[in-house]
Amino acid sequence: MPEQQQWTIAATEQPPEWFIEAVKQHTPASSGIYAAQLLWQRGIKEKSQLTAFINYKTYKPASPFEFGQEMHLAIARLQQADNAREKIAIWGDFDADGITATSVLWDGLGQFFKQNTQLIYYIPNRLKESHGLNNQGIDNLAKQGCKLIVTCDTGSTNIEEIIYAKQLNIDVIVTDHHTLPTERPPVAAIINPRYLPKEHQLFHLSGVAVAYKLVEALYQTLPNVEKHPLEDLLDLVAVGLIADLVQLSGDCRYLAQLGIQRLQTDFQQPAAARRRPGVGRLLELCQKSGDRPTDISFGLGPRINAVSRIQGDASFCVELLTSRDAKRCNELAEVTELANARRKSLQKDVQAQVAQKLTQLDLSTTSVIVLEDAQWPAGVLGLVAGQVAQETGRPTILLSTEGAGGDGGDGGDEEGISPLSSSSPPLARGSARSVNSVDLYQLVKDQAHLLHRFGGHPFAAGLSLLVENIPLFTAAINQQLRQSLGSTTLTPTVQADLTLTVADLGKELFLELKLLEPCGMGNPVPKLLIQNCWFENSWHRNQQDWQGKKVQYIKTEFDIRDDSSKSGFPGIWWGHYKDELPIGRCDCIAELDYNTFKKRYEIRLIAVRPNVNSTLNTRNGLNPSYPLTPLILDLRNQEHSARAKQQLSANSTQHSALIIEDCPTNWDDLRAWLRRCLTINRSASGLDNQQQLAIAWSKPNPQPPNQIWLTLVGIAKYLSRTNQLVTRVQLLEKIGISDQTLLVGIKALKDLGFTVKRQDRYLQITWHPSDNAENFADPAVARFLAAVREEQFQRQYFAEVPLSTIVAIASYDN
Repeated sequence: MPEQQQWTIAATEQPPEWFIEAVKQHTPASSGIYAAQLLWQRGIKEKSQLTAFINYKTYKPASPFEFGQEMHLAIARLQQADNAREKIAIWGDFDADGITATSVLWDGLGQFFKQNTQLIYYIPNRLKESHGLNNQGIDNLAKQGCKLIVTCDTGSTNIEEIIYAKQLNIDVIVTDHHTLPTERPPVAAIINPRYLPKEHQLFHLSGVAVAYKLVEALYQTLPNVEKHPLEDLLDLVAVGLIADLVQLSGDCRYLAQLGIQRLQTDFQQPAAARRRPGVGRLLELCQKSGDRPTDISFGLGPRINAVSRIQGDASFCVELLTSRDAKRCNELAEVTELANARRKSLQKDVQAQVAQKLTQLDLSTTSVIVLEDAQWPAGVLGLVAGQVAQETGRPTILLSTEGAGGDGGDGGDEEGISPLSSSSPPLARGSARSVNSVDLYQLVKDQAHLLHRFGGHPFAAGLSLLVENIPLFTAAINQQLRQSLGSTTLTPTVQADLTLTVADLGKELFLELKLLEPCGMGNPVPKLLIQNCWFENSWHRNQQDWQGKKVQYIKTEFDIRDDSSKSGFPGIWWGHYKDELPIGRCDCIAELDYNTFKKRYEIRLIAVRPNVNSTLNTRNGLNPSYPLTPLILDLRNQEHSARAKQQLSANSTQHSALIIEDCPTNWDDLRAWLRRCLTINRSASGLDNQQQLAIAWSKPNPQPPNQIWLTLVGIAKYLSRTNQLVTRVQLLEKIGISDQTLLVGIKALKDLGFTVKRQDRYLQITWHPSDNAENFADPAVARFLAAVREEQFQRQYFAEVPLSTIVAIASYDN
């Protein structure tokens, strides 16, 4: 179960009046105090710093030749290729940074080398090849006559592969931003900002920005060649920079600011006149307009990443981003959107399975979470690992042994470890994510002797290892982190930057905070603490994809209120049901956003907890003086019911505990049991006489919805054939579904030719043969299958929801 989050408030230092006035000049419609406070606490304390931070026109970007001799070597090798009419291959990567980097080189180098004849590109298959150069791909390029490979967003530590390419008379120019090799590889040039000092304005460039700098250098070296404006590439640079979560400072911030402006300008054109119709169509599908960094981080980036996660091969994404053929781009955008819908569904399924495995871990003795499963698709493990790391406050590594034998992974470059032979035992592959400033890459690297391949960043890594080494790896990496932490305790932490009221929210504050955009690592989106508030008009729904089909991804919408305002302010909470919102007054941490689709300002809820100092809701006579945590005993998922009852006996006093053994599907059932328990306790003379409510249901083990439908149809046919009657309770017990879902099933039976009549408390079912009864695509059957899936999701939720949530919600009526 996720641990209780620790909330912290950023240290506030009141900026001087002259600084506030300087900020106010950039946001005349507001006081500027909040933006000034944020900028000051983030180290912007000089007027020149402030001007350069806010107004990109005053910033002086670094020359591409700040990379020194390596950039000169790269340009010279490209000129040699031009003179000799050599064939060049761009070797990219399959994530959003790699895809946009490939697209920048494809468009940029394409001004000097003819595309598809002298210039081609190669994107590795995420599920078959993983990150980086590989010999099989190099062989493929050699057969096509390539004499030069230009990498982007990859290649720095592919020493053996670079040597192999050289043996085939292929030179390599590396453009990358990942881990440096211990010695310079035998390349024609290596352009990697990690060779620069950490304070250099180019140090934090992502792969796409490094690729852009190479093209910029070529433009400056060959100024007389007729070509499109270099600025036409900046929208792609912004997408890759923001999607890759690099620190947006120095040239990174400058390029992102320019790129977002280009992105928005192009989107505002009529569809037929857009320079990048594929990007425009993607923005339309995700209901964004391209004017916000979040349009990339929550819109474009996840969709580009989803293609390789689901399909493995993301090569067509380069065509999607660079083609001028609107019809073709529409087709590719829709394929991308479908991949993203599938990614959401897979991610949700894996999240539920990981949550169940977490219940079996003792987090008090776990420093690094390592979990594995044979059924997990490797493509979504990085996303789920990131969520688990955030919720638990611990570095998380998720491994898949699905089709064990591959050497790939997700989330980081797995370079630097020599491959094992083809006859080696099965491999697990997976992804790692970190939090709390723990250098995950170094942690993983220190266990290199147990790994097959690995690579990545301090906060994200990919790895593969022998399945038999997983227990040893888990023990070793936990011991290593425990020793380095000493007495430090890992806890999930969320930090608020400002304390505000609901009355402060709205356009004025939004425009003020927008001065900090684009936000990213080192300059995060401002987190707003709102205290002593409450929620109204909450509702949730499953998201729908662009074709109107249901996607099993929940979003709750609500209005937030406090004593500062007489009206509510709208908000959303992704991935949560409305019943998870606390009843009564609470505190929350949120981000302020603008919804371009609904054309409204709203908050995006990040964290919420009951307000311990507020008066709790006492409707329906529930007395808040009863301490509810000891009142509710959590015995879910116990191995044996006998053990559960034994524990009940040990914890019970004068009254026997009320036991709920059936997993509920809604909060009302829990509230009814709690009211019954509290009714008994009101007559008690003291707390020692409390009757406990034991939630003792087991984890559901549901049948597939299709099988449940076939079972219902089979029972109906049997009852018709034998002319027997059946009670509703008997049907419920036989099929294992709720009463509400059964009603949907009975309606489906009627739609497909069955007659269902009520006789007292019995049902009589007769059958008129129909070919549609087993047609799962029939609308009536589809509605039943959807109801079953939703019920199964709810049962899964109640099997895993934290006890703290049950206490907060089940205790009080809506």
